[in-house]
Order: sequence, then structure tokens, then C-alpha cells
Amino acid sequence: MQNQVINPATLGKPSGFAHGVKSGDTVYLGGQTALDKDMKIVPGGIIEQFRQSFFNVLETLREAGGQPEDLVSVTIYLTDVDDYMANGREIGKIWRSMAGAEYPALAGIGVSRLWQKEALIEIQGIAVIQGR
Repeated sequence: MQNQVINPATLGKPSGFAHGVKSGDTVYLGGQTALDKDMKIVPGGIIEQFRQSFFNVLETLREAGGQPEDLVSVTIYLTDVDDYMANGREIGKIWRSMAGAEYPALAGIGVSRLWQKEALIEIQGIAVIQGR
């Protein structure tokens, strides 16, 4: 079985990483920060950075032939867990508008910093696309 690298044209061109890799029915979604197409972190704090990061994850999943309901595991890395929790209601609304009411297995992990200094969040995931 050959792995297929997934790099949507709608996202910034990766350098030294892949946005995702499909292996069989499984899609490994690389960690996505709030980079826009120009490879700049979006302004607006944790809410807007969550929206962009999750968009990047879902865009990669769709390019691989999947849908949000195919997510089986999501890990969220945060530089400020308290800020994320304080905005949890709004972030939950964004999740539901982008991916529906069902949630996969989730983990939230506090970290001291991410690759881009201005990044507040990074999201990675695993999806299983059966029969597509």
C-alpha cells in the first residue's frame, strides 16, 4: 500500500511537512496552526485562530476524500488553556457549524509555545474514510 501525500491547493504550500497523509482508509492530518493561504497567522485571538486551524484540518480531510464525521481523533495543542476554556462556548459553536454535533475522541494539551510564535493553537487529527 502506497501512502498518498495530501496538500490542498487552497492552503499555503507546505515546506518540510505535509498537510496530511492518506494510508489505506486512514488519513493522518498534520498539525495545523492558524496559517492562512499566505502562510501568515490570522489575527483575532483564540476564536479566530481556532476557526482557521480547524478549517485547515477539514480542508485537508476533504481533499483526501473525507468528511468531518470521519474524524476519529483530534488533538488540540494550546499555549493558553485558560483562554481556550474561557471561549469554549464560542469555539463549540464554531465546531458545530463546521463539523456537526458529533465529536471524535479529543485531547487538549497545554504547551509553552508552537512553531510560529504568534500561534495560540495547533490542531491535528486522524480520520478513517471507509469505502471512499
